[in-house]
Amino acid sequence: MNTLNQAHCEACRADAPQVSDEELPVLIKQIPDWNIEVRDSVMQLEKVFLFKNFKHALAFTNAVGEISEAEGHHPGLLTEWGKVTVTWWSHSIKGLHRNDFIMAARTDEVAKTAEGRK
Repeated sequence: MNTLNQAHCEACRADAPQVSDEELPVLIKQIPDWNIEVRDSVMQLEKVFLFKNFKHALAFTNAVGEISEAEGHHPGLLTEWGKVTVTWWSHSIKGLHRNDFIMAARTDEVAKTAEGRK
């Protein structure tokens, strides 16, 4: 089995299953710095990335945008001075799918090579 950061997303339809209670602890263990947030009864993965300035935060935002566009799976991105909050969830199933964990792991890979990390 590939690690999450090497996996690719699968097409996720409205009838796709959410991550099960049994899968959740196994997957979250692979992205330990991510938090599970529940908003409007929707479980989401979220992490804050810190940068030295807005320019570096914006470059990271654009890099995450590139990987998300390539996979056809898009996060919530809040870019601020020195900080980017990335939130992954699957809109179509109103919760978490394996794709979200894949993209969280791939976001961490982008962060490893990002300039200006604090």
